[in-house]
Amino acid sequence: MRAFDYVSAANTKQAAGLLSATWGQTEILAGGTDLLALMKAEIVAPHRLVNIKEIQELRGVTSTSQSLRIGSLTTLSELADDARIRQSHPALAEAIQEAASPQIRNTATLGGNLCQRPRCWYFRNGLGLLPRDEAGKDLVADGDNRYHAVMGNEGAAKFVSPSTIVPVLIAYGTKIRLEGPTGKRELPLEKFYLVPKAEGEREHDLRPNEILTEILVPAANGWKAAHYEIRQKAAFDWPLAVAAVALKTDGSKVQGARIVLGQVAPIPWLAAAAEDALRGQAVNEETAQKAAAAALQDAKPLRQNAYKVQLARVAVRRAILKAGGAA
Repeated sequence: MRAFDYVSAANTKQAAGLLSATWGQTEILAGGTDLLALMKAEIVAPHRLVNIKEIQELRGVTSTSQSLRIGSLTTLSELADDARIRQSHPALAEAIQEAASPQIRNTATLGGNLCQRPRCWYFRNGLGLLPRDEAGKDLVADGDNRYHAVMGNEGAAKFVSPSTIVPVLIAYGTKIRLEGPTGKRELPLEKFYLVPKAEGEREHDLRPNEILTEILVPAANGWKAAHYEIRQKAAFDWPLAVAAVALKTDGSKVQGARIVLGQVAPIPWLAAAAEDALRGQAVNEETAQKAAAAALQDAKPLRQNAYKVQLARVAVRRAILKAGGAA
């Protein structure tokens, strides 16, 4: 690991002031479970680490009738153990409980989970987010792409968005707050994720000197959600496909639906066609299968990952049935 300066910030404003306006110069240290691994591998080599662990305003959960306010430094273990989240947003509690391992959950923060970098082995071996050889040949398309994107992969970005918690947060309608030198801004969580088109661009709508401060999860208000992962093994493993579904019903019919896929695209994938297929329908095996087929109708698998299309269909179908109480 290369030498770097280390500074601790007392508050968010001070932390933002210690960050550089250019990527690569500084990095934020929160839980460190992802950043330190990237530094050891020399994927990133910041000149300065800005420690934000002591900023108490970024910790904890506040519950109101309108929403849950979660500080970005709140650990995954703290969230998994929070009785309010288990009661009001059980699918979120389940997704957090299944994330990583107990040791990692004790250290990893929710903000860090939302901002983690892709697990693509090309990126993790120093070849960049959009890896190409010296002749400009796409290394992922022509290489080992077993775990890469099957949706939204028409461009150079073929990694998959790594968080297994983000899909269910989006299904619940979550917003986030960011703070930097120019002030605060708020955006829907799904807008936080971008598809880079050129090397050097990031996969998050986060400026180099901004900090993710809060996660705002609306009250369920009649929405029932479910989270479903498919992995190669039940123990700690990166999923091959994730589906999060939130349904609002009027009697036996679906009035509203939000369906979000994970591990299938460079961004969390909102399956609008599947949502349309469910509206006005009763939740049963037939309607769940039709919606799952619609969710993956535009899939374009690479040479080695066509199997992920069927796995994603299964995840969507099971999540729909689970959310609708028909599992």
